[in-house]
Amino acid sequence: RRPPRSTLFPYTTLFRSLYKKAIVTGGTGGIGEAVCQRFVQDGYKVVAAYNNKEKAEAWQIAQKEAGFDIDIVHCPVTDFDACGVAIKWVEDNVGPIDILVNNAGITKDGMFKKMPIERWDAVIDTNLNSVFNMTRQVFEGMVERGFGRIINVSSVNGQLGQMGQVNYSAAKAGMHGFTKALARETARKGVTVNTISPGYVATPMVMAIAEDVRKKIEGGIPTGRLCKPEEIAHGISFLASELAAYTTGSDLSMNGGLFM
Repeated sequence: RRPPRSTLFPYTTLFRSLYKKAIVTGGTGGIGEAVCQRFVQDGYKVVAAYNNKEKAEAWQIAQKEAGFDIDIVHCPVTDFDACGVAIKWVEDNVGPIDILVNNAGITKDGMFKKMPIERWDAVIDTNLNSVFNMTRQVFEGMVERGFGRIINVSSVNGQLGQMGQVNYSAAKAGMHGFTKALARETARKGVTVNTISPGYVATPMVMAIAEDVRKKIEGGIPTGRLCKPEEIAHGISFLASELAAYTTGSDLSMNGGLFM
């Protein structure tokens, strides 16, 4: 456990001045884990936002055993006020947030003619409204400090569309509009806003798909394979870096040529 804050001063002040702080929603999932690990390697202080406490605590222990010191914070991303509480905890215990990765997402697939409103609302709330809920909490601080990186994890299906994913595709496409509009508001303030659009990524969820189905998916990708989570993390690492200061309002498509 972290010692009381009083015992950390003045080391806390020095620590905050040396390291950029990043928070990753959905940080304990397949892509989120790879992003958190890459950010640690990049020298950032990283916080993974989670929804399932038991799973997150076990994940944190496993990360530490693997050499990755990552903080965790409970953050139901569909609740604006809860996001505010989580952000305040991070700011009080870790420091002002420099990098936000909006990565939390779910799928509740089904053909539109049979889609109940509950499935639509759940996916829009988790995948799109969460982007507002989190970004609104850190936006003003980033502008005041003159530095910030907001990275929204969209999907190839937000560009290409996909049968049975009207809700998911709409939410992921909505990220692009959000990104471009906000990027215009922050372009001269040192804060960049970008999306990254993965194709099919070899996360545990995807790898659990029946092998014959997975092989069919891979056969439809021009590169002939699934993306590695580490490859997505590499793209996000670039967008979070100092050298990405001239990249804003953009989308980094990483889909193996599935959509061009």
